[in-house]
Amino acid sequence: MIQISLQRLRNSPAELLLTFVMPIAFFSVFALIFGGRPGSDSAPKINVLVIDSAKSPISSMVVQQLRLRDAIRWMTIAPAEKAENGAASEPEQSTLALVETSHRSTDPPEIETAKQLVQRGEVTVAILLDQSERQVTARLLTDSSNPIAGQLLQAIVQQTISGVNQVAARQAIAPTVQPSPPEGPPSAVTLEDVMRADENKPVVSMYAAGIAVMFLLFGATGGGGVLLEEKENRTLDRLLATRLTMDQLLLGKWCYLTGLGCLQTTLMFIWGAWMFDVDLAGHLDGFIVMTIVTAAAASSFGLLLATLCRTRGALNGLSVILVLTMSALGGSMVPRYIMSESLQTAGLWTFNAWALDGYNKVFWRELPVSDLWPQVMVLLVSGFVMLIAARLLAFRWEIN
Repeated sequence: MIQISLQRLRNSPAELLLTFVMPIAFFSVFALIFGGRPGSDSAPKINVLVIDSAKSPISSMVVQQLRLRDAIRWMTIAPAEKAENGAASEPEQSTLALVETSHRSTDPPEIETAKQLVQRGEVTVAILLDQSERQVTARLLTDSSNPIAGQLLQAIVQQTISGVNQVAARQAIAPTVQPSPPEGPPSAVTLEDVMRADENKPVVSMYAAGIAVMFLLFGATGGGGVLLEEKENRTLDRLLATRLTMDQLLLGKWCYLTGLGCLQTTLMFIWGAWMFDVDLAGHLDGFIVMTIVTAAAASSFGLLLATLCRTRGALNGLSVILVLTMSALGGSMVPRYIMSESLQTAGLWTFNAWALDGYNKVFWRELPVSDLWPQVMVLLVSGFVMLIAARLLAFRWEIN
């Protein structure tokens, strides 16, 4: 019996993949996410914008000390023409286009611009430095979708201000400035969540998007597998013997899978709106756009895998490995902001990352549909390329 079982295992590529390759692949992905390779620089950097309203010697020292921190990627607001010409003069410095504010506020224009940049996700944390009579203070504008960044920056800024105040007092740069105690007062650095200032936004919308995209891919690969079943029971040959062409057959399958994916995602978000207060009605236009392009790209992915594999068993094994790996790297299982820089870049090669960024713009950042064009273009182009590849691979079924 053992010999028979081993013989059957050796002749089943799908079972071999699920038994030996899948555990190693999944372990490797999560080990890289949470542990990283020994000796590698796996800590992700935080995009930070600093606005020095005090413009004093003490606050300038704070800025200089913050520039030395490895955990920070320095961001600056540059004029549009400089940003277009790539005016970043330092390796870890990136320029941001000026954001026009659309509502009145009591804050100065530069602070309101910083708020807008954090709300749009172009800056993770904005640090606003000011100086009272006794010490430099900092107000951190954060996005609660990334709570780790805010807490980490609060500790870094608190430590930096405390150290600079002590140095300044010793050097008598500002005689009126008193050194802070070793454990600085919490009021020196305050956190302000710019995303929850006006209303309560359920974080569950981001989880709904992650789960929906992952099961879209599973559903599309399962639906594409029907092609292999039709080939095995010769239904495909009988269909092609009629006036139906392979182009019409694949387009019909693609339309069906896209419609089914849209329905599947819509039901999930309706459930989220009913049970967990996801504001589906308030973001209907962005939801429709992202759902259609994501379902279309997932359908092309399913058809490509189906035409690539020879048997349904091979398709099942390959699809499980690819979908779970893409979901882990793309942010459907764990947030991408906790991953290293290299893993975040690798995640951009997956559907999940682009789809989740799009849904995040719709439900969390409440951006208009026009701001979804990067995600929409990537999903449409990748879906079109994979559909063409599936058509080329299906050519073998026409000549057999």
